Amino acid sequence: MKKTKSINYFSTDFENKFLADYNFDITNINQESNTFNTIICYHILEHINDDDKAMDELYRVLKTGGQIYIQTPFKEGDIYENKSIVSPEEKLKHFGQEDHVRVYSIEGLKNRLQNHGFKVLKMTFNEQPNDIFLGFKSPETILIATK
Repeated sequence: MKKTKSINYFSTDFENKFLADYNFDITNINQESNTFNTIICYHILEHINDDDKAMDELYRVLKTGGQIYIQTPFKEGDIYENKSIVSPEEKLKHFGQEDHVRVYSIEGLKNRLQNHGFKVLKMTFNEQPNDIFLGFKSPETILIATK
């Protein structure tokens, strides 16, 4: 995306584990309100203790009519979270990774986003052999949240 001259692309990583131009805290994004047309939030929210604050911030910095593409690991049923689980070993056991703090369900995350003012569309890429589209490999579900 950086090579496309017609867009202004901000790569960000809070912990600086990846090559990124910015280090934004998703619960306190250092940008003015209504800044971004598009946000890609791929495998982020399941790491964030205060996801309500993160969703408020995403809504704040997104322009009206803008969209956020969100993907996390999903499970059936309700969102599973338990704030008393803090050790990496227990997080791995309960949430599937040492630094996750919850596992969302598709409907649970959709409802949370709607509670923060977003309109949410679910998009599922059906399983196809050798199917990769813009970084999505089927079968995969993403949520598109629009302000």
